[in-house]
Amino acid sequence: MNRMPDHLTERPRAWQLFLIFARIGLTSFGGGLSGWIFREFVQRRRLMSEEDFLNGLAIAQALPGVNVTNMAIWIGYRLGGRSGAIACWLGIVVPAAFVIVLIGSLFASLKGFALTHVALGGAAAAAIGLSLAMGLTTARRVPRRVFPLAVMAATFVAVAILKWPLLWTVLVAGALSVAVAYFEN
Repeated sequence: MNRMPDHLTERPRAWQLFLIFARIGLTSFGGGLSGWIFREFVQRRRLMSEEDFLNGLAIAQALPGVNVTNMAIWIGYRLGGRSGAIACWLGIVVPAAFVIVLIGSLFASLKGFALTHVALGGAAAAAIGLSLAMGLTTARRVPRRVFPLAVMAATFVAVAILKWPLLWTVLVAGALSVAVAYFEN
């Protein structure tokens, strides 16, 4: 579905989407990428609503692969069709991959210094903070209904307390959730 958000007046071009995701990929660390993407597309540029973003995030997390890459492809397709999806995917993957190789080579040569470990610890703390901020923002915005909360609690009990296999628990809970959502709409 390539439906433009109602409040979007001008469709971003593929090269613009590439540059946005290249900047996000080059300036973000660890698990905080979804927070940066949220800030960029929902809060700063207002290219999509919070609801659209959270729906895309849910889809990205449900699909196999890297969540942020899935999210980039979804946003690209939503805002720019096939060329937008390709541009966003290239933007989030290619520039960051080059930098990762360079930084990896640099850290390999500096691994004996204590400051290297301090720098990595700081980057990890920043990523955790961004992930926590995104989680809190999401939790505040999601409507509270009995069935989703019950599924969440049941999944926690099944996996954390009863030690049931995660794969089967998620498959059953996911299928049940999709079925209920389908019949509610």
